Amino acid sequence: MRHLRTLEDLTVDQLEKLLAEANKQKDYLTGWGKPPITVANLFFEPSTRTKCSFEMAQKELGLHTLHFDVDSSSVQKGESLYDTVKTLEAIGCKAVVIRHPEEAYYNQLEGINIPIINAGDGSGNHPTQSLLDLLTIQQEFLIFQGVHVVICGDIRHSRVARTNANILRKLGAKVSFSGPEEWMDDYITQGNVISMDEAVETADVMMMLRIQTERHGTEGGWSKEDYHQEFGLTIEREKRMKDNAIILHPAPVNRDVELASELVECNRSRIFKQMENGVLIRKEVLAYVLQLVEEEKVYERII
Repeated sequence: MRHLRTLEDLTVDQLEKLLAEANKQKDYLTGWGKPPITVANLFFEPSTRTKCSFEMAQKELGLHTLHFDVDSSSVQKGESLYDTVKTLEAIGCKAVVIRHPEEAYYNQLEGINIPIINAGDGSGNHPTQSLLDLLTIQQEFLIFQGVHVVICGDIRHSRVARTNANILRKLGAKVSFSGPEEWMDDYITQGNVISMDEAVETADVMMMLRIQTERHGTEGGWSKEDYHQEFGLTIEREKRMKDNAIILHPAPVNRDVELASELVECNRSRIFKQMENGVLIRKEVLAYVLQLVEEEKVYERII
């Protein structure tokens, strides 16, 4: 049997052969064919939908996934994000997917030579979530010009609100906001704040947001019931929505808080359609940053 408990387990000949064979693999994995493309997923915040849909996209593209466990990594010893990513680059990862609590964390990664995909940075941006939201809206209305999207709830702390507001305006949609005054942000809303009662009667898309209690500190003092009645999408409010209006939510949903539990899977809801579209979008993003050619893909393009 062969073991490697200490280097004393190797003869000098075995040691020299091991070093020589390892050196050959620097340019080509002898006898193993074309090396696989490996993408590392670094999630410094909890995630279900984003993390799992990236993993599903990677598997369906035939990529290898490297799971980075923050709790058992050298991050716990004080290793910087830059050094962590540089390490993954050095060992052969061809791209990294990162979710991090620090807003614009990617600014500290200058000098990294592999693609960085932002899976959410603090209250900053969430580009792939916005792309899947855009795809879901496009599937319903075909165009964005003139579509009225109302983003509702915890605006100030939401990377989803920030990213969607900017891109929807650029595409010609009308964007309004509704929610608690203390959770508004003038930079995001640009003053386009309306009541929930006006929102449900004029919106084509009600984009509900999760209340991000982990970012609030001491802000906010509502009970779940009071928030639901004041700022939530209740069953009564849903009945006043336009006939073709739809409901979106990035999830996880706080049922009977942001919206009534009965509405999560109602006919207007596209919440689980968003999740389905998340895999499609993340496939395309991975293909884009990795510059995969058609023959390297194992799926049909969605656009």
